[in-house]
Order: sequence, then structure tokens, then C-alpha cells
Amino acid sequence: MKKSEKLEKLKQTCLNCQACVLGTTRNNIVFSDGNPDTAKAILIGEAPGANEDMTGTPFVGRAGKLLNEFLEKAGISRKEDLYIINTVKCRPPENRVPTNEEKAECVKYLNEQINIVNPKLLIFCGSTALQSFYDKKVPISKIRGTWLDVTVEGNTYKAMPIFHPSYLLRNHSLEPGKPRALMMEDLEKISELIHR
Repeated sequence: MKKSEKLEKLKQTCLNCQACVLGTTRNNIVFSDGNPDTAKAILIGEAPGANEDMTGTPFVGRAGKLLNEFLEKAGISRKEDLYIINTVKCRPPENRVPTNEEKAECVKYLNEQINIVNPKLLIFCGSTALQSFYDKKVPISKIRGTWLDVTVEGNTYKAMPIFHPSYLLRNHSLEPGKPRALMMEDLEKISELIHR
């Protein structure tokens, strides 16, 4: 069975999921974006926002548009090089951070997506995604841009934390050492590994 077929079967399971309170308030599940058959990396975000909840696609709002600009500059194709998912499949009300209980109900789907796609690397987009896989309490500003080894149900993946694009919406400077410049550096490292 092709990766895309396995993932479609998993998506059907997610469509019927009511394991946590988010299942009662969502408009759509936000399962994924990108091509699982060609993706070299999985980018993991926090949770769907209002735009994502309406469209069923991750990273389509203002932060998603900014992410697309950065990916393009780094030579990373959103449609071919990446498979994009979130720590939870449903939007938390008022765009709050998903609770540990909500993430715990969704982690089986998240882990299954990762292991079906079996990418070269994982990209943790923001601190919520990082904390879902890395239990050391360290701010993303201290660890972003570094390579980590992360184990997901027995499989070890190379991973890198990056800033969430919503953080960059509040930080406009392109000066060296500022968040946008650091994001570009991190994505260039990722691009190099994707295309190696």
C-alpha cells in the first residue's frame, strides 16, 4: 500500500474522532498538506487556527503565507519537499495552546503520520511542537537551529526546532541575529539536508 493510501485510511479515522473536547468545536480536521510520497521532511506546527479550521489545510493564514515566503527563499518546496502536520488535528477555541490531554489524544495519529512518511528529518515549528517531542525544558530561542535526535515509537529521526512564523509576524527586522535572519539560517541548513 502506498504512503498516501495508508494516510488516507488514517485520515478517515481522524474524521470520526471525538476523543477530546476539540472534536465538538471544530469545523474541519486539519490533517496535512504536502506530498507524503516525495516529502523529505515533516514540518510539525502547533494547532490549527481559524483559517485552517475553515479550509482543513495547515498554515494557510498570515503566518502560513509568511512561512511560504521563507520556504521559497530557502529553496524548499512546500508541495514536494514537505509534509505538514500539527500536534493536534482540531482547532482549540480562541486559538489557545492545546492542552497536554488534547495532545495526548492526538499523538497516536501524529506518530503514525510520521512513521508512514518516514522522512529524513522533522522540523518542529514553534515551542509547542518542540515540547511534544523534547522533554527538556528549554526555550526555543536557545535550541532553534540545532540538530536533535528524536525517537518516535522506536524510529529515530534527525530534527530541528525553528521559530513559529506567527512569532516572526511580530518581529520584522532582517538584521543579522534577529529572529527573521535566524529563521532564514535554519531553513537554509534544512534545505541543504533535504537536497543532499
